[in-house]
Amino acid sequence: MADPYRAQLRGNRGAYERYLGGMDASMQQKVALTAAHILGQGSIADMGMGSGTGSHALAALYPGLQVIGVDVSEQMVAIAAERYALPNLSFRTGDVATRVFEDGTLDAILDSSVLHHVTSFGGYDRGAAMRALAVQVDALRPHGVLVVRDFLDPGEDPVILELPRDDGTDDDTVATCSTARLFDRFAREFRSLAPAPGCAFEELPARDPSRRRVALPHRLAVEFVLRKDYRADWVTEVMEEYTYATQAEFEAAYRGMGLRVIASVPIRNPWIVRHRFAGKFGLSTPGGVELDPPATNYVIVGEKVPADCGVEFRERPHAPIGFLRLHAYRDRATGRTFDLVARPHLTIDALPWFEHDGDVFVLARMSYPRPILRAAADPPQDGSRSPQYVTEPMTVVQDDAPVAQTIEEALADRAGIAATSIRAFEEGPVFFPSPGGVREEIRTALVEIDPLFVQPDVPERSGFSASGRIAAIEATQLLRAAQVGGIADARLELGVHALLRRRGHPTGPWIGEATVVPESATTVTTATLEALRSRAPRRAYVREAATTAGFLEIRAGAFDERSATGEVLHTRVLEYVVPSTLGTNTIVVAPLRRHGGQVFLGLADEDRPAAQCMTGRSDLWVVPAWRVPRDVIGLRAARAWLAERLEREHGLVVGELFELGGRYHPSSGTTPEVGFPHAAAITDERPSAAPLTWVELGALLGADDLLRDGHTRVVAWRAAHALGLLA
Repeated sequence: MADPYRAQLRGNRGAYERYLGGMDASMQQKVALTAAHILGQGSIADMGMGSGTGSHALAALYPGLQVIGVDVSEQMVAIAAERYALPNLSFRTGDVATRVFEDGTLDAILDSSVLHHVTSFGGYDRGAAMRALAVQVDALRPHGVLVVRDFLDPGEDPVILELPRDDGTDDDTVATCSTARLFDRFAREFRSLAPAPGCAFEELPARDPSRRRVALPHRLAVEFVLRKDYRADWVTEVMEEYTYATQAEFEAAYRGMGLRVIASVPIRNPWIVRHRFAGKFGLSTPGGVELDPPATNYVIVGEKVPADCGVEFRERPHAPIGFLRLHAYRDRATGRTFDLVARPHLTIDALPWFEHDGDVFVLARMSYPRPILRAAADPPQDGSRSPQYVTEPMTVVQDDAPVAQTIEEALADRAGIAATSIRAFEEGPVFFPSPGGVREEIRTALVEIDPLFVQPDVPERSGFSASGRIAAIEATQLLRAAQVGGIADARLELGVHALLRRRGHPTGPWIGEATVVPESATTVTTATLEALRSRAPRRAYVREAATTAGFLEIRAGAFDERSATGEVLHTRVLEYVVPSTLGTNTIVVAPLRRHGGQVFLGLADEDRPAAQCMTGRSDLWVVPAWRVPRDVIGLRAARAWLAERLEREHGLVVGELFELGGRYHPSSGTTPEVGFPHAAAITDERPSAAPLTWVELGALLGADDLLRDGHTRVVAWRAAHALGLLA
């Protein structure tokens, strides 16, 4: 029988080197996304490892982790073994669609851009990838994780694809022809191993002679634009079918295999979006609504759980239970009323940490159930799906006991960390995670402990089948995971930044979108930290007894925890807060200007009822942040809306907008709100009713008393990291 994978081999060693060189640029992202969900010990199989660069990076980062690179090609395996050698790294030949490892022998499996080969070179069978994953799941131990990084099927809805005619020659030569003519070859040759290759489309009248317009299913449009720049290997690439499952199909398959989904995130490589997508084609609905460019990758992570544990939550309406309370506060000066939802008790984020072989590790609570993150939530701007199980700090609710005693007892009870294992205790930053609507103050405690890499048996405290597990994550890898959407909890990230700064430990490279802030051509009026601190304290609000502004509402849901077979295991009623009219997406921006070689962050001097309730004064330094209206759909529309809002409210002229890492949840136990952080390179500032105050960004990071707003902390730290100010 002919080898079904033979068609994908790329010829001689030089062809392999060219192909691998192109793939290796994404390996940092691959490692960052993987490291967010695996442990520093145990064993991981890197399926279809290609060059072995990602396998080598994982092995080098985690000496206690046994890494096995697997590839179907003996030539690939030989090249990798020749290039890389570490005591904890090995390579083997194997077909990722068949049984390669014994059952229950692995702690993690990574399939990075490999499963579409299984479908493409197996008769274009869309079910082949999921059958391959089912075989792989058997090799996982309990609580092992399966990480898939591949392409995403956007569905079959019709779209209009507009392609340039004037960016190449008007012939069929792949290397030189225009994008419009290349589409003709794609339409004939796509899935060239199939009995009837090609794809159907409809030619539409041109509105511009330099542009071609065609109508076709969204999935096929994505198949073309994802491969249009891979011309050197066109004959091989056009054989492959990149997309084989929608996001909903991926998640349903995971749950059916006994995996709880802990991440489901479309990834847009910023370099590809800027250099290969922007201005290179148009994508819209038949009604003319512009669509975002396709995700360049999709990452889904699942944790294998026992049969008596839940894999998802489904919500049913329920009457409020009185845990959260809605209050209204009137601004004395303007008369406007603002809603504020109060949750009882003070919250402490305990962050146990230790050093091992020169690296800093933090203990986090992994796979903890947070069902409200998908409750009544609008679709996130980036197409991701909020997780229902998250990696977060160990949250402690303070009662009448002292803070240190409360944390000590909680660590012993919930994480098995004895008091004798605690080496030092340090108070960390205090901030409001989402002061625009939630009365919640987070206190951070940095607790140095004896090394502890994993504590899988955690007492149940969530009211569901399990409360996750405690595991150590290398701190700089955790930050990089947040930069590419692999960590959803903002508070864990902020605690790590505070810890590394106090320890004088480097944060490592920024691997999110490169942020460029040119020297300002106009004068920038700046303020010192002392000037920010010297303003007179304000008390802007008075509580209204019997009214609300109608902006926020408290909802309650009965959340059924379901097993892989659909059985309801547990039900718990939880309350949460959502806006009444606006969406659950919040867009947060760090306005940046460079002056005299220094970078300055623009802050607004505003008032928040939550700050007044917690500290007695309402004034708070914040970056601009707004709830996004529900009719603003997609990243492209949200960024256009943001630029217009910055100019209208603050007189800021935006040069470029940059994505500041992945989305985040500010308060996962109270609201499904999700933040989308951006940096704005400001080119000019015009007179406005609400001008910003410009403060040197690097100096601001050391002023915890001025960084009390959670959204501001997130974008300030990320902007400084992206601009190299933390080096």
